[in-house]
Amino acid sequence: MTKSEYVYHRVVIGLLLLILVVPLLATLLYALATEWGATILPDGLTIEWFSQLWHDPRFLAALGRSLVICFGALAFSFVLVLPVMFVIVWYFPLLGNIMNVLILLPFAIPPVVSSVGLLQLYASGPLVLTGTPWILIACYFTITLPFIWRAISNNMQAVNIKELVSAANLLGASTFQAAFLVVLPNLRKGVMVAVLLSFSFLIGEFVFANILVGTRYETLQVYLYNMRNGSGHFTSALVISYFCVVLLITWLASALNRK
Repeated sequence: MTKSEYVYHRVVIGLLLLILVVPLLATLLYALATEWGATILPDGLTIEWFSQLWHDPRFLAALGRSLVICFGALAFSFVLVLPVMFVIVWYFPLLGNIMNVLILLPFAIPPVVSSVGLLQLYASGPLVLTGTPWILIACYFTITLPFIWRAISNNMQAVNIKELVSAANLLGASTFQAAFLVVLPNLRKGVMVAVLLSFSFLIGEFVFANILVGTRYETLQVYLYNMRNGSGHFTSALVISYFCVVLLITWLASALNRK
C-alpha cells in the first residue's frame, strides 16, 4: 500500500467514524442538558435525566424483559439450529440448498403481515400466546435463524467438518463425541458472530413486540415508544442508556470469546 492510499483509507475511516459518532454525541449532550433552546450550546449540564431514568421501575422492568426475551430466543435458536445444521452437513448435504432458500422467508414476509396472522392464530383457544413472552421468543427465533444459519454455515465450510469428524472417528471417538468435543469448539467464532448480530437486531425489534404483546409485556422498545410524548431530554437519556447496554454486552461477549 502506497502512502497516498494509506492516507486515503485513514481519511475515509475518519469520516465514517465522524458520521457515526456526531449524532450520538449530540444525543448525549441533549440528555445532559438542563435546557437547550435558542442557543448553540445548552444552558447547563446535569445528570438528573439519567438519574430519573435509572430510578424508574418501569424502565428497569422493560430492560430486564428485553434481555430475558433476547437471550431466551438466542438460547432456543442455538439449541435447535446447531444439531440440525450438523445433521444436514454430515448426513443430508443436499438439504443445505433448500435451507438457504427457507431462511430468506423471514425477510420476504413483512413483520406487520406476519403479526396479523399470528394474532388471528393465537389470540384465542386452544393455544393463547398473544400478550405472553412465549410468542415473542418464537417470533424472534424466525428473525435470528438467517443470521445464525449463514454465520455458522460459513464457519462450518471453513473448518471442513467432514475431515474433522473423520479424523476423530479414526482416533476412536463416536460421531456424537466428535461433534461435541471437536466440531463445536471450532465453531466458536461463527457462533459469536451470530450471537452479536442476532442480539443487536433483537434488542431493537419493535413491530412484533408492540403488536403481539404491547404493554402486557412491555419491552425496551415499547417503553421507548410509550415515552415519546414525554421530555426530549428524558428520551435522549433513554437512547444513550440503551446504546450503552448494547455496547457493554457486546464488549463482554467479545472478551469472553477471546478468553
